Amino acid sequence: MEHFPIFLATTGRRIVLSGGGDAAMAKLRLLLKTRARINVFASDPAPEIIQWADTGKLTLHKRRLDPGDTLCAALFYAADEDAVEDARTAHIARSEGALVNIVDNLADSAFITPAIVDRDPVTIAIGTEGAAPVLARAIKADLEEKLPATLGTLARIGKTFRKASYALPFGRARRDFWRDYYFNAGPKAMHDGQEHVQPVLEDLLTDHLSKTARDGHVAFVGGGPGDPELLTLKARRALDEADVVIYDRLISPEILELARREAVMIDVGKEGFGPSTSQDTINDLLVEHAQTGAQVVRLKSGDATLFGRLDEEIDAVDAHGIGWHIVPGITSASAAVATIGHSFTRRGRNASVRFLTGHDMKGFADHDWASLARTNEVAAIYMGKKSARFIQGRLLMHGADRATPVTLIENASRPDQRVLETTLDRLPDDLAAAKLSGPALTFYGLAPRAAVQAATHIKLEETA
Repeated sequence: MEHFPIFLATTGRRIVLSGGGDAAMAKLRLLLKTRARINVFASDPAPEIIQWADTGKLTLHKRRLDPGDTLCAALFYAADEDAVEDARTAHIARSEGALVNIVDNLADSAFITPAIVDRDPVTIAIGTEGAAPVLARAIKADLEEKLPATLGTLARIGKTFRKASYALPFGRARRDFWRDYYFNAGPKAMHDGQEHVQPVLEDLLTDHLSKTARDGHVAFVGGGPGDPELLTLKARRALDEADVVIYDRLISPEILELARREAVMIDVGKEGFGPSTSQDTINDLLVEHAQTGAQVVRLKSGDATLFGRLDEEIDAVDAHGIGWHIVPGITSASAAVATIGHSFTRRGRNASVRFLTGHDMKGFADHDWASLARTNEVAAIYMGKKSARFIQGRLLMHGADRATPVTLIENASRPDQRVLETTLDRLPDDLAAAKLSGPALTFYGLAPRAAVQAATHIKLEETA
Protein backbone atom coordinates (compact mmCIF):
# COMPACT_ATOMS: atom_id res chain seq x y z
CA MET A 1 0.00 0.00 0.00
CA GLU A 2 1.82 3.09 -1.24
CA HIS A 3 -0.94 5.55 -0.26
CA PHE A 4 -2.43 5.24 3.21
CA PRO A 5 -6.13 6.23 3.20
CA ILE A 6 -7.30 8.65 5.88
CA PHE A 7 -10.27 10.98 6.34
CA LEU A 8 -9.07 14.53 6.93
CA ALA A 9 -11.06 16.89 9.16
CA THR A 10 -11.74 19.96 6.97
CA THR A 11 -14.08 22.13 9.01
CA GLY A 12 -12.62 25.65 9.12
CA ARG A 13 -9.35 24.56 7.52
CA ARG A 14 -7.83 26.24 4.50
CA ILE A 15 -7.62 24.45 1.13
CA VAL A 16 -5.96 26.30 -1.75
CA LEU A 17 -6.28 25.58 -5.47
CA SER A 18 -4.42 27.15 -8.37
CA GLY A 19 -6.23 26.99 -11.72
CA GLY A 20 -9.43 28.09 -13.38
CA GLY A 21 -10.20 25.51 -16.10
CA ASP A 22 -11.78 22.07 -16.37
CA ALA A 23 -9.29 20.32 -14.07
CA ALA A 24 -9.83 22.98 -11.39
CA MET A 25 -13.62 22.69 -11.62
CA ALA A 26 -13.49 18.89 -11.34
CA LYS A 27 -11.59 19.19 -8.05
CA LEU A 28 -13.72 22.06 -6.78
CA ARG A 29 -16.99 20.17 -7.27
CA LEU A 30 -15.69 17.67 -4.78
CA LEU A 31 -14.05 20.15 -2.41
CA LEU A 32 -17.26 22.19 -2.17
CA LYS A 33 -18.85 19.24 -0.39
CA THR A 34 -16.50 19.86 2.55
CA ARG A 35 -16.66 22.56 5.25
CA ALA A 36 -13.23 23.91 4.40
CA ARG A 37 -12.34 27.51 3.56
CA ILE A 38 -11.51 27.22 -0.13
CA ASN A 39 -9.26 29.77 -1.85
CA VAL A 40 -8.84 29.70 -5.63
CA PHE A 41 -6.12 31.55 -7.56
CA ALA A 42 -6.80 31.97 -11.29
CA SER A 43 -6.16 34.84 -13.72
CA ASP A 44 -8.92 33.66 -16.06
CA PRO A 45 -11.42 31.57 -14.03
CA ALA A 46 -14.31 29.71 -15.63
CA PRO A 47 -17.80 31.27 -15.21
CA GLU A 48 -18.82 28.47 -12.78
CA ILE A 49 -15.94 29.37 -10.46
CA ILE A 50 -16.93 33.02 -10.55
CA GLN A 51 -20.51 32.04 -9.70
CA TRP A 52 -19.37 29.91 -6.76
CA ALA A 53 -17.37 32.88 -5.49
CA ASP A 54 -20.33 35.24 -5.89
CA THR A 55 -22.52 32.94 -3.79
CA GLY A 56 -19.89 32.70 -1.03
CA LYS A 57 -18.94 29.08 -1.58
CA LEU A 58 -15.27 29.94 -2.09
CA THR A 59 -12.87 32.88 -2.17
CA LEU A 60 -11.58 33.75 -5.64
CA HIS A 61 -8.35 35.67 -6.31
CA LYS A 62 -8.17 36.71 -9.99
CA ARG A 63 -4.41 36.44 -10.26
CA ARG A 64 -1.75 33.81 -10.26
CA LEU A 65 -0.62 32.24 -7.00
CA ASP A 66 2.40 33.87 -5.32
CA PRO A 67 4.57 33.08 -2.28
CA GLY A 68 2.62 33.48 0.95
CA ASP A 69 -0.71 32.46 -0.62
CA THR A 70 -0.59 28.91 0.75
CA LEU A 71 0.43 29.71 4.33
CA CYS A 72 -1.60 27.66 6.85
CA ALA A 73 -3.18 25.62 4.04
CA ALA A 74 -3.90 21.98 4.86
CA LEU A 75 -4.06 20.94 1.21
CA PHE A 76 -2.99 22.45 -2.09
CA TYR A 77 -4.13 21.50 -5.60
CA ALA A 78 -2.07 22.50 -8.63
CA ALA A 79 -4.66 22.45 -11.43
CA ASP A 80 -3.39 24.94 -14.01
CA GLU A 81 -3.04 22.20 -16.66
CA ASP A 82 0.41 23.58 -17.45
CA ALA A 83 3.42 21.56 -16.29
CA VAL A 84 5.66 24.58 -15.71
CA GLU A 85 3.05 26.56 -13.77
CA ASP A 86 1.99 23.50 -11.78
CA ALA A 87 5.61 22.88 -10.79
CA ARG A 88 6.02 26.52 -9.73
CA THR A 89 2.90 26.66 -7.55
CA ALA A 90 3.57 23.21 -6.09
CA HIS A 91 7.03 24.36 -5.03
CA ILE A 92 5.52 27.37 -3.25
CA ALA A 93 2.94 25.23 -1.45
CA ARG A 94 5.49 22.63 -0.34
CA SER A 95 7.82 25.29 1.02
CA GLU A 96 4.93 26.76 3.01
CA GLY A 97 3.97 23.43 4.59
CA ALA A 98 0.96 22.29 2.58
CA LEU A 99 0.34 18.77 1.29
CA VAL A 100 0.41 18.99 -2.50
CA ASN A 101 -1.61 17.33 -5.23
CA ILE A 102 -0.70 18.04 -8.86
CA VAL A 103 -3.52 17.04 -11.18
CA ASP A 104 -2.48 14.12 -13.44
CA ASN A 105 1.00 14.00 -11.90
CA LEU A 106 1.06 11.12 -9.46
CA ALA A 107 4.83 11.02 -9.06
CA ASP A 108 5.12 14.58 -7.70
CA SER A 109 1.94 14.50 -5.57
CA ALA A 110 2.04 13.95 -1.82
CA PHE A 111 -1.56 12.73 -1.81
CA ILE A 112 -4.26 11.67 -4.25
CA THR A 113 -7.99 12.31 -4.22
CA PRO A 114 -10.02 9.08 -4.39
CA ALA A 115 -13.32 8.47 -6.12
CA ILE A 116 -15.99 9.12 -3.48
CA VAL A 117 -19.45 7.71 -2.84
CA ASP A 118 -21.23 10.35 -0.80
CA ARG A 119 -24.04 9.42 1.58
CA ASP A 120 -23.14 12.12 4.08
CA PRO A 121 -22.07 11.35 6.78
CA VAL A 122 -21.33 7.94 5.24
CA THR A 123 -18.42 8.39 2.85
CA ILE A 124 -16.76 5.64 0.83
CA ALA A 125 -13.39 6.42 -0.75
CA ILE A 126 -12.10 4.29 -3.63
CA GLY A 127 -8.47 4.52 -4.66
CA THR A 128 -6.26 2.67 -7.13
CA GLU A 129 -3.05 4.62 -6.32
CA GLY A 130 -3.46 6.38 -9.64
CA ALA A 131 -3.15 3.15 -11.62
CA ALA A 132 -6.72 2.75 -12.84
CA PRO A 133 -9.04 5.75 -12.36
CA VAL A 134 -11.53 4.25 -14.82
CA LEU A 135 -11.79 1.19 -12.58
CA ALA A 136 -12.30 3.38 -9.50
CA ARG A 137 -15.15 5.18 -11.24
CA ALA A 138 -16.73 1.85 -12.22
CA ILE A 139 -16.61 0.67 -8.60
CA LYS A 140 -18.09 4.00 -7.50
CA ALA A 141 -20.98 3.63 -9.98
CA ASP A 142 -21.67 0.10 -8.72
CA LEU A 143 -21.75 1.25 -5.09
CA GLU A 144 -23.94 4.25 -5.93
CA GLU A 145 -26.57 1.85 -7.27
CA LYS A 146 -26.44 -0.44 -4.24
CA LEU A 147 -26.48 2.10 -1.41
CA PRO A 148 -29.92 3.60 -0.72
CA ALA A 149 -30.28 7.36 -0.71
CA THR A 150 -31.73 7.13 2.83
CA LEU A 151 -28.48 5.72 4.23
CA GLY A 152 -27.12 9.17 5.05
CA THR A 153 -30.28 10.13 6.95
CA LEU A 154 -30.14 6.94 9.00
CA ALA A 155 -26.48 7.59 9.79
CA ARG A 156 -27.12 11.20 10.87
CA ILE A 157 -29.92 10.12 13.21
CA GLY A 158 -27.79 7.25 14.49
CA LYS A 159 -24.90 9.62 15.18
CA THR A 160 -27.05 11.61 17.64
CA PHE A 161 -27.85 8.36 19.45
CA ARG A 162 -24.34 7.04 19.91
CA LYS A 163 -23.97 8.13 23.55
CA ALA A 164 -27.32 6.56 24.43
CA SER A 165 -26.10 3.26 22.94
CA TYR A 166 -23.23 3.23 25.45
CA ALA A 167 -25.77 1.82 27.92
CA LEU A 168 -25.15 -1.47 26.12
CA PRO A 169 -21.96 -3.40 26.90
CA PHE A 170 -19.05 -2.68 24.58
CA GLY A 171 -18.54 -5.25 21.86
CA ARG A 172 -21.06 -7.71 20.48
CA ALA A 173 -24.14 -6.37 22.30
CA ARG A 174 -23.56 -2.89 20.90
CA ARG A 175 -22.76 -4.20 17.41
CA ASP A 176 -25.96 -6.26 17.39
CA PHE A 177 -27.97 -3.17 18.29
CA TRP A 178 -26.52 -1.08 15.49
CA ARG A 179 -26.80 -3.91 12.97
CA ASP A 180 -30.48 -4.25 13.88
CA TYR A 181 -30.95 -0.50 13.40
CA TYR A 182 -29.15 -0.07 10.08
CA PHE A 183 -30.30 -3.25 8.37
CA ASN A 184 -33.74 -3.89 9.86
CA ALA A 185 -35.61 -1.43 12.09
CA GLY A 186 -34.14 1.78 10.63
CA PRO A 187 -34.93 1.18 6.93
CA LYS A 188 -38.43 -0.01 7.84
CA ALA A 189 -39.07 3.17 9.83
CA MET A 190 -37.84 5.34 6.94
CA HIS A 191 -40.62 3.96 4.77
CA ASP A 192 -43.12 5.60 7.13
CA GLY A 193 -41.22 8.89 7.20
CA GLN A 194 -38.06 10.29 8.73
CA GLU A 195 -39.91 11.45 11.85
CA HIS A 196 -40.60 7.81 12.78
CA VAL A 197 -36.93 6.82 12.97
CA GLN A 198 -36.02 8.38 16.34
CA PRO A 199 -38.91 6.71 18.29
CA VAL A 200 -38.06 3.38 16.66
CA LEU A 201 -34.43 3.82 17.68
CA GLU A 202 -35.43 4.47 21.31
CA ASP A 203 -37.70 1.40 21.36
CA LEU A 204 -34.96 -0.69 19.80
CA LEU A 205 -32.49 0.29 22.53
CA THR A 206 -34.99 -0.64 25.22
CA ASP A 207 -35.48 -4.01 23.56
CA HIS A 208 -31.74 -4.71 23.32
CA LEU A 209 -31.13 -3.65 26.93
CA SER A 210 -33.56 -6.35 28.05
CA LYS A 211 -31.87 -9.08 25.98
CA THR A 212 -29.54 -11.58 27.59
CA ALA A 213 -26.08 -11.90 26.08
CA ARG A 214 -25.73 -14.37 23.25
CA ASP A 215 -24.08 -17.65 24.22
CA GLY A 216 -20.69 -18.43 22.80
CA HIS A 217 -20.79 -20.34 19.55
CA VAL A 218 -18.34 -21.99 17.15
CA ALA A 219 -18.73 -21.91 13.38
CA PHE A 220 -16.56 -24.46 11.58
CA VAL A 221 -16.01 -22.65 8.29
CA GLY A 222 -14.51 -23.96 5.08
CA GLY A 223 -12.24 -21.21 3.75
CA GLY A 224 -11.97 -22.66 0.25
CA PRO A 225 -8.75 -23.18 -1.72
CA GLY A 226 -7.42 -19.64 -1.29
CA ASP A 227 -9.11 -17.43 -3.86
CA PRO A 228 -11.34 -15.07 -1.82
CA GLU A 229 -13.91 -15.07 -4.66
CA LEU A 230 -14.46 -18.79 -4.02
CA LEU A 231 -15.48 -18.14 -0.41
CA THR A 232 -19.20 -18.77 0.15
CA LEU A 233 -21.56 -15.97 1.15
CA LYS A 234 -22.31 -17.81 4.38
CA ALA A 235 -18.60 -17.97 5.17
CA ARG A 236 -18.27 -14.23 4.51
CA ARG A 237 -21.09 -13.52 6.98
CA ALA A 238 -19.51 -15.76 9.61
CA LEU A 239 -16.20 -13.90 9.30
CA ASP A 240 -17.98 -10.56 9.53
CA GLU A 241 -19.64 -11.56 12.82
CA ALA A 242 -16.68 -13.35 14.41
CA ASP A 243 -15.14 -12.12 17.65
CA VAL A 244 -12.35 -14.70 17.36
CA VAL A 245 -10.93 -16.36 14.23
CA ILE A 246 -8.81 -19.49 14.73
CA TYR A 247 -7.29 -20.27 11.36
CA ASP A 248 -5.09 -22.81 9.59
CA ARG A 249 -1.71 -22.19 7.95
CA LEU A 250 -3.08 -22.53 4.41
CA ILE A 251 -5.69 -19.77 4.75
CA SER A 252 -4.69 -17.02 2.32
CA PRO A 253 -3.96 -13.47 3.55
CA GLU A 254 -6.71 -12.16 1.25
CA ILE A 255 -9.31 -14.22 3.12
CA LEU A 256 -7.97 -13.20 6.54
CA GLU A 257 -8.39 -9.57 5.45
CA LEU A 258 -12.16 -10.16 5.31
CA ALA A 259 -12.41 -10.61 9.08
CA ARG A 260 -13.38 -7.65 11.25
CA ARG A 261 -10.41 -5.51 12.29
CA GLU A 262 -11.43 -5.92 15.94
CA ALA A 263 -11.51 -9.73 15.78
CA VAL A 264 -8.86 -11.70 17.66
CA MET A 265 -6.84 -13.63 15.05
CA ILE A 266 -5.14 -16.86 16.19
CA ASP A 267 -2.85 -18.82 13.87
CA VAL A 268 -2.92 -22.54 14.69
CA GLY A 269 -1.18 -23.67 11.50
CA LYS A 270 -0.15 -27.26 11.06
CA GLU A 271 2.62 -28.20 8.66
CA GLY A 272 2.91 -31.72 7.34
CA PHE A 273 6.00 -33.43 8.83
CA GLY A 274 6.93 -30.07 10.39
CA PRO A 275 6.11 -27.71 13.29
CA SER A 276 2.47 -27.84 14.31
CA THR A 277 0.01 -26.59 16.86
CA SER A 278 -1.22 -29.65 18.72
CA GLN A 279 -4.83 -30.69 18.26
CA ASP A 280 -5.37 -30.54 22.01
CA THR A 281 -4.25 -26.90 22.03
CA ILE A 282 -6.68 -26.07 19.21
CA ASN A 283 -9.52 -27.79 21.05
CA ASP A 284 -8.70 -25.87 24.23
CA LEU A 285 -8.68 -22.55 22.35
CA LEU A 286 -12.11 -23.21 20.86
CA VAL A 287 -13.59 -24.00 24.26
CA GLU A 288 -11.78 -21.16 26.08
CA HIS A 289 -13.01 -18.42 23.75
CA ALA A 290 -16.53 -19.75 23.27
CA GLN A 291 -17.00 -19.99 27.04
CA THR A 292 -16.42 -16.22 27.29
CA GLY A 293 -19.47 -15.71 25.04
CA ALA A 294 -17.41 -15.09 21.89
CA GLN A 295 -18.63 -15.99 18.43
CA VAL A 296 -15.73 -18.11 17.21
CA VAL A 297 -14.91 -19.01 13.60
CA ARG A 298 -12.70 -22.05 13.19
CA LEU A 299 -11.44 -21.32 9.69
CA LYS A 300 -10.15 -24.34 7.81
CA SER A 301 -8.62 -24.50 4.35
CA GLY A 302 -10.81 -26.01 1.64
CA ASP A 303 -13.84 -27.78 3.07
CA ALA A 304 -13.96 -28.23 6.83
CA THR A 305 -15.36 -31.76 6.52
CA LEU A 306 -12.45 -33.16 4.47
CA PHE A 307 -9.16 -34.12 6.19
CA GLY A 308 -9.65 -31.37 8.75
CA ARG A 309 -10.00 -33.28 12.05
CA LEU A 310 -13.42 -31.73 12.32
CA ASP A 311 -14.94 -34.50 14.44
CA GLU A 312 -12.30 -34.11 17.15
CA GLU A 313 -13.02 -30.38 17.43
CA ILE A 314 -16.79 -30.87 17.45
CA ASP A 315 -16.42 -33.47 20.21
CA ALA A 316 -14.37 -30.97 22.25
CA VAL A 317 -16.98 -28.18 22.10
CA ASP A 318 -19.84 -30.67 22.52
CA ALA A 319 -18.29 -31.90 25.74
CA HIS A 320 -18.67 -28.38 27.17
CA GLY A 321 -22.21 -27.80 25.89
CA ILE A 322 -21.11 -25.16 23.34
CA GLY A 323 -23.25 -24.61 20.27
CA TRP A 324 -21.73 -25.04 16.81
CA HIS A 325 -22.53 -25.29 13.11
CA ILE A 326 -20.65 -26.15 9.93
CA VAL A 327 -20.25 -23.89 6.90
CA PRO A 328 -19.13 -26.03 3.94
CA GLY A 329 -16.40 -24.72 1.64
CA ILE A 330 -15.02 -25.50 -1.79
CA THR A 331 -12.38 -28.17 -1.34
CA SER A 332 -9.01 -27.68 -3.02
CA ALA A 333 -9.61 -30.70 -5.24
CA SER A 334 -12.65 -29.03 -6.81
CA ALA A 335 -10.67 -25.88 -7.61
CA ALA A 336 -7.71 -27.88 -8.89
CA VAL A 337 -9.70 -30.19 -11.17
CA ALA A 338 -11.42 -27.13 -12.66
CA THR A 339 -7.97 -25.67 -13.36
CA ILE A 340 -7.03 -28.61 -15.61
CA GLY A 341 -10.43 -28.65 -17.34
CA HIS A 342 -11.82 -31.95 -16.08
CA SER A 343 -14.58 -33.39 -13.93
CA PHE A 344 -13.90 -35.98 -11.25
CA THR A 345 -16.07 -38.61 -12.95
CA ARG A 346 -16.83 -39.28 -16.61
CA ARG A 347 -19.21 -41.67 -18.29
CA GLY A 348 -17.24 -44.57 -19.73
CA ARG A 349 -14.13 -43.72 -17.73
CA ASN A 350 -14.81 -43.78 -13.99
CA ALA A 351 -17.97 -43.73 -11.89
CA SER A 352 -16.19 -42.87 -8.65
CA VAL A 353 -13.23 -40.89 -7.35
CA ARG A 354 -11.08 -41.44 -4.29
CA PHE A 355 -9.94 -38.69 -1.92
CA LEU A 356 -6.77 -39.64 -0.07
CA THR A 357 -4.32 -37.88 2.21
CA GLY A 358 -0.61 -38.57 2.08
CA HIS A 359 -0.13 -37.03 5.51
CA ASP A 360 -1.52 -39.97 7.49
CA MET A 361 1.00 -42.57 6.27
CA LYS A 362 -0.26 -45.33 8.53
CA GLY A 363 -3.77 -45.23 7.07
CA PHE A 364 -2.33 -44.51 3.63
CA ALA A 365 -0.39 -47.77 3.63
CA ASP A 366 -3.59 -49.76 4.23
CA HIS A 367 -5.42 -48.28 1.24
CA ASP A 368 -6.88 -50.56 -1.45
CA TRP A 369 -4.11 -49.91 -3.95
CA ALA A 370 -5.06 -52.89 -6.10
CA SER A 371 -8.40 -51.38 -7.07
CA LEU A 372 -6.86 -47.94 -7.67
CA ALA A 373 -4.22 -49.47 -9.96
CA ARG A 374 -6.90 -50.56 -12.43
CA THR A 375 -7.27 -48.71 -15.74
CA ASN A 376 -9.26 -45.41 -15.71
CA GLU A 377 -9.34 -45.03 -11.92
CA VAL A 378 -9.04 -41.47 -10.56
CA ALA A 379 -7.81 -40.23 -7.18
CA ALA A 380 -7.25 -36.82 -5.60
CA ILE A 381 -4.37 -37.04 -3.15
CA TYR A 382 -3.99 -34.27 -0.57
CA MET A 383 -0.59 -33.52 0.99
CA GLY A 384 1.05 -36.12 -1.25
CA LYS A 385 4.34 -34.45 -2.23
CA LYS A 386 6.49 -36.17 0.36
CA SER A 387 4.80 -39.52 -0.21
CA ALA A 388 5.13 -39.47 -4.02
CA ARG A 389 7.64 -42.32 -4.20
CA PHE A 390 5.54 -44.38 -1.79
CA ILE A 391 2.45 -43.80 -3.98
CA GLN A 392 4.38 -44.78 -7.09
CA GLY A 393 5.72 -47.95 -5.48
CA ARG A 394 2.36 -49.14 -4.18
CA LEU A 395 0.60 -48.61 -7.50
CA LEU A 396 3.32 -50.26 -9.59
CA MET A 397 3.41 -53.14 -7.15
CA HIS A 398 -0.29 -53.74 -7.90
CA GLY A 399 0.08 -53.55 -11.67
CA ALA A 400 -0.63 -49.91 -12.51
CA ASP A 401 0.42 -48.73 -15.97
CA ARG A 402 3.62 -46.69 -15.76
CA ALA A 403 2.21 -44.27 -18.37
CA THR A 404 -0.81 -43.38 -16.21
CA PRO A 405 -1.10 -39.56 -16.19
CA VAL A 406 -0.44 -37.72 -12.93
CA THR A 407 -0.98 -33.98 -12.46
CA LEU A 408 0.09 -31.86 -9.51
CA ILE A 409 -1.46 -28.43 -8.89
CA GLU A 410 0.44 -26.17 -6.51
CA ASN A 411 -1.46 -23.31 -4.81
CA ALA A 412 -4.72 -24.15 -6.60
CA SER A 413 -6.86 -21.07 -7.44
CA ARG A 414 -4.22 -18.59 -6.24
CA PRO A 415 -2.24 -16.10 -8.35
CA ASP A 416 0.94 -18.18 -7.94
CA GLN A 417 -0.73 -21.43 -9.01
CA ARG A 418 1.48 -23.86 -10.96
CA VAL A 419 0.65 -27.12 -12.76
CA LEU A 420 3.03 -30.06 -13.16
CA GLU A 421 2.04 -32.65 -15.76
CA THR A 422 3.82 -36.01 -15.48
CA THR A 423 3.24 -39.79 -15.41
CA LEU A 424 3.33 -42.39 -12.68
CA ASP A 425 6.72 -43.57 -14.00
CA ARG A 426 8.30 -40.09 -13.79
CA LEU A 427 6.40 -38.78 -10.76
CA PRO A 428 9.12 -38.66 -8.04
CA ASP A 429 11.87 -37.37 -10.35
CA ASP A 430 9.70 -34.71 -12.03
CA LEU A 431 8.39 -33.59 -8.66
CA ALA A 432 11.93 -33.18 -7.31
CA ALA A 433 12.97 -31.23 -10.41
CA ALA A 434 9.96 -28.90 -10.20
CA LYS A 435 10.83 -27.85 -6.63
CA LEU A 436 7.26 -27.19 -5.58
CA SER A 437 7.30 -25.21 -2.33
CA GLY A 438 3.58 -24.55 -1.76
CA PRO A 439 0.70 -26.89 -0.91
CA ALA A 440 0.01 -29.21 -3.84
CA LEU A 441 -2.79 -31.56 -4.75
CA THR A 442 -2.03 -34.69 -6.80
CA PHE A 443 -4.46 -36.09 -9.38
CA TYR A 444 -3.80 -39.70 -10.29
CA GLY A 445 -5.38 -40.68 -13.62
CA LEU A 446 -5.94 -37.16 -14.98
CA ALA A 447 -3.86 -35.04 -17.36
CA PRO A 448 -4.63 -31.37 -18.09
CA ARG A 449 -7.00 -30.93 -20.99
CA ALA A 450 -5.04 -29.55 -23.95
CA ALA A 451 -7.30 -26.51 -24.24
CA VAL A 452 -6.39 -25.27 -20.75
CA GLN A 453 -2.64 -25.78 -20.82
CA ALA A 454 -1.11 -22.37 -20.17
CA ALA A 455 1.91 -20.49 -18.90
CA THR A 456 1.26 -21.70 -15.35
CA HIS A 457 2.35 -25.21 -16.42
CA ILE A 458 5.84 -26.02 -15.19
CA LYS A 459 8.46 -26.56 -17.89
CA LEU A 460 10.85 -29.03 -16.39
CA GLU A 461 13.68 -28.22 -18.77
CA GLU A 462 13.76 -24.76 -17.14
CA THR A 463 13.91 -26.12 -13.62
CA ALA A 464 16.34 -29.00 -14.13
